[in-house]
Amino acid sequence: MPDGQEVSGDEMMKKVVEELLPRLMKECGLGEIVGSVESVSGGFMHRMYKVTTERGIYAVKHLNTEIMKRPDAHNNFARAEKIEGILEQNNIPIVPAIVIRGRKMQKIDEDFFYVFKWQNGRIADWDCISDEQCYKAGNILGRIHAIEPKNVEPKDLVLCHIDWHDYIVRAKGEGSVIASILEENEKLLVYAENELNRARATLPNILCLSNEDMDPKNIMWDNDIPHVIDLECLDYGNPASHAIQLALQWSGIVTCNMDIDKLIAFFKGYLVAYDNCFRGYSNIIGVGYTWIEWLEYNIERALGNCMDEAERELGICEVRNTINRIAYIQKQEPLIKDALNRLCSFSIK
Repeated sequence: MPDGQEVSGDEMMKKVVEELLPRLMKECGLGEIVGSVESVSGGFMHRMYKVTTERGIYAVKHLNTEIMKRPDAHNNFARAEKIEGILEQNNIPIVPAIVIRGRKMQKIDEDFFYVFKWQNGRIADWDCISDEQCYKAGNILGRIHAIEPKNVEPKDLVLCHIDWHDYIVRAKGEGSVIASILEENEKLLVYAENELNRARATLPNILCLSNEDMDPKNIMWDNDIPHVIDLECLDYGNPASHAIQLALQWSGIVTCNMDIDKLIAFFKGYLVAYDNCFRGYSNIIGVGYTWIEWLEYNIERALGNCMDEAERELGICEVRNTINRIAYIQKQEPLIKDALNRLCSFSIK
């Protein structure tokens, strides 16, 4: 397309399927495409395709072009790739990107891709996750955290500072449908931000390899065997924070249908693999409000800072969903704190 001419989501997808993917597979030595390219779920940020060639079946991730324009994007992906290699060396059950021509990230024109071997299996239904799956997921996270944990010196806190009132004013000025829900929940969002910052100030001074994005949609189950997918968010992080956030997600926070037994199962699996003796989890449940940062990202998308209309609509949908989750967490705080206090008395063997 000529410079300055906007490309719609449908046009971009057509270009990817008809032009870029055939070139990608051929240049990577993976053969000619046979049959139709299938669009499959690729999460909320990127697009994923099932591509069959004469040499095999592959999953190809087309990285979001807006994200790739960010100044820190390539450094973040490079760091995630390095950690991915460490997880492979430690036999963590992951589905890594294929190394082709000495690199994992592939470029065709101005677009970037990852290619994976196709992984059989399915993602667990959010409403039908078993205690055993929670245990196994927690155990994988614990195994990751146990690879290179280290005590670190206290440093300046990375606190959250979001001007919720300004977003309300912007949304009203643009006539956005999200204006009313933001205004109705302004006090809730201020509360969540304050609790998040307070919890971050209480975290133990530990740093480790981590996968903050290892929620149920990012584990494939093949005959009850888990395989972790979507690894571009691999990074270094605080184990206590990530354990809380993921335990809440696996226990049902995302669907606002929490099962405390699942939260306990996740932590049992986690602590069997990695126990740094920290037990102050009930004091840091505010880290569960990191959803406000996902909310801010989607507010921006809903207000037009996105790739196309489809992504804007996704942003609007996620604004509503995320605020509902934040409200649900607030209501469940007493139950969560009680469960985590009971967790502190567990003898993990």
